[in-house]
Amino acid sequence: MSRFLFVVPPMAGHVNPTLPVGRELASRGHTVAWAGPPEVAEELMPPDVTFIRVPLSDRVRDHIAARADDLRGAAALKHLVGDFLVPLAECMVPGVHAAVERFRPDALVVDQQALAGVAVALARDLPWATSATTSAMLTDPMAMMPKVRDWADGLQRAVLRWAGVDGRTAATVDLRFSPQLVLVFSTTAFVGSDDFPDHYAFVGPAIGGRPDDTPFPWEWLDRPGPHVLVSLGTLNWHNGGRFFAAAAEAIGGMDAHGVIVAPPGLVGPVPPNVLAVPRVPQLALLPRLDAVVCHAGHNTVCEALAHGLPLVVAPIRDDQPAIAAQVEAAGAGVRVMFRRVGPEALRAALGAVLGDPALRAGAERVQRSFAAAGGPAAAADELEGLPVVVVR
Repeated sequence: MSRFLFVVPPMAGHVNPTLPVGRELASRGHTVAWAGPPEVAEELMPPDVTFIRVPLSDRVRDHIAARADDLRGAAALKHLVGDFLVPLAECMVPGVHAAVERFRPDALVVDQQALAGVAVALARDLPWATSATTSAMLTDPMAMMPKVRDWADGLQRAVLRWAGVDGRTAATVDLRFSPQLVLVFSTTAFVGSDDFPDHYAFVGPAIGGRPDDTPFPWEWLDRPGPHVLVSLGTLNWHNGGRFFAAAAEAIGGMDAHGVIVAPPGLVGPVPPNVLAVPRVPQLALLPRLDAVVCHAGHNTVCEALAHGLPLVVAPIRDDQPAIAAQVEAAGAGVRVMFRRVGPEALRAALGAVLGDPALRAGAERVQRSFAAAGGPAAAADELEGLPVVVVR
């Protein structure tokens, strides 16, 4: 059997998909561990798994905590690389080296935003697979900004050289995609293209087995009529007051019921057919819903579509506009402007996803593609097939 080390950043949406894959590998007799900053990741880990802490400096924690919600275009990309990805990588490299020394993996499974994992794998000549937890990364967001791309590329390649990667490899390796295996937690039916190299494995979302004891008033769902979830994820809710208020007013004027994931004080006046709670057991809730309103975060979108639920997507930043475009192109939802949409427009969008059979059919087409892709079992199959992983 083999030893697999998952290298993850401090982001829930990038950690959660790896957990059921690791469980599947462990069920087959492999030894599995995770390495990453304890912020965010540690609290997501089940108590019976091996998690190796990769400490962060106060400076990097400040970078991670810094918000860039108002940045767009080149400024947003420069912030992502220069103020997040590169400082995170520089800080994580020593800890990932130490994790490899301790765990002695046969292969690394590296999230696309954990560049330190790529650096350590290359420096130690270890096989590595890319964990592509968002399908938006399959395209180059800097393709139309060559100067920004060159600047970002130079910063990231400097991290590789500093980590001990030889100059030729550091200058030529594709930082985003392993040449051996890219695990894409989506399907070509959702991405909208099948023009990818053979080592790109579209395994669909890795959902399930996530423990969640968040309390919820389940009797709320006994009310007749459609039920809608409104969520902006774990990183974006703080600036969602205006949007949440618009959603509450929109649903308040409908023959429907809404669950808004936000502190009630942030939502404002809550009509009788709307419930505002700070957290929900999302995976347990989805099978009992009829539609989802969200920020187009990849995990929430895929979890909704895995249940055949059409979406209203309101992208805010980062990869979310690309994911929202995929939802629209798949005919599985409606896009609205996060910063501009008002109650009436949001009510119209919700009416469309609840009442248009074509949108539900689009969501169900993607649902079928997800089910056929194989999920965690397919991902484990691919990892077992890495050409230089030796099964003892």
